[in-house]
Amino acid sequence: MESMIGSLKLDPVQYFNYRQRRSSVPRGLTSKFSNRVLIRPIWVMEGRKQLSCTNASVASSASCLDNTMPSQEIIDVWRKANAVCFDVDSTVCMDEGIDELADFCGAGEAVAEWTKRAMGGSVPFEQALVARLSLFKPSLSQLQDFLQKRPPRLSPGIDTLMKKLKDKNKEVYLVSGGFRQMINPVASILGIPCENIYANQLLFGESGQFVGFDTNEPTSRSGGKATAVQQIRKMKCYKSLVMIGDGATDLEARQVAGGADLFICYGGVQFREGVATKADWLVLNFNDLITALD
Repeated sequence: MESMIGSLKLDPVQYFNYRQRRSSVPRGLTSKFSNRVLIRPIWVMEGRKQLSCTNASVASSASCLDNTMPSQEIIDVWRKANAVCFDVDSTVCMDEGIDELADFCGAGEAVAEWTKRAMGGSVPFEQALVARLSLFKPSLSQLQDFLQKRPPRLSPGIDTLMKKLKDKNKEVYLVSGGFRQMINPVASILGIPCENIYANQLLFGESGQFVGFDTNEPTSRSGGKATAVQQIRKMKCYKSLVMIGDGATDLEARQVAGGADLFICYGGVQFREGVATKADWLVLNFNDLITALD
């Protein structure tokens, strides 16, 4: 593992300012997304896989679990939470960002297989991240082209849920193993400030060549989301915090001291049974969470 990470260590080159948290999206791109974001999966771009939010097999699997009907105690925690942390890929958005970028760069299938293993918890996240990026090494120009041609697809109901949470004076965070350059436009669309994003950062050299990713970000390694949630809670002194996501890395935020009080597994895009069975609450539709807030 150390040798794999070592292969991506950076030479002393001067980087573009995209490394900075508040400058992660190339100038002008964020504003373009406000008119191009897809709220419903009503069409599919050429070469892009179509995702179904729910289907008969998922509903059948979920019906066998006893956490689809939350107790009053769980609902009370949800209603009283001071803050809610969301995973992005396959939760806020319908796609796995790194898979989509890899597909755009011609390495979709191989990268998607690594993503499946990482989200299922069968391999350490940092190992999967290094392996996936090494398969296609996206340049800055490829990333910019991708962001222009493939706008984010928001999961059905997520925009309404975000508005509802804000109306209830709950702070919202995006905690992701994805990349800031791809998440900042999503945050802008949903009205989430940049300082409420905890994610990884792609790094590029002077000529725009891929040189690695920022290993100082907590979300770049296994347990990173749990660490980020702990930091958020400690920094803001929240009495109660909820984590919502679909993968093993999201579940980890519930399993550490000082982490989330509640883990809600969203299975509307990807249903990972090993994660769903350990969740406090399993939902296939964000409307369940919206309704429970009242």
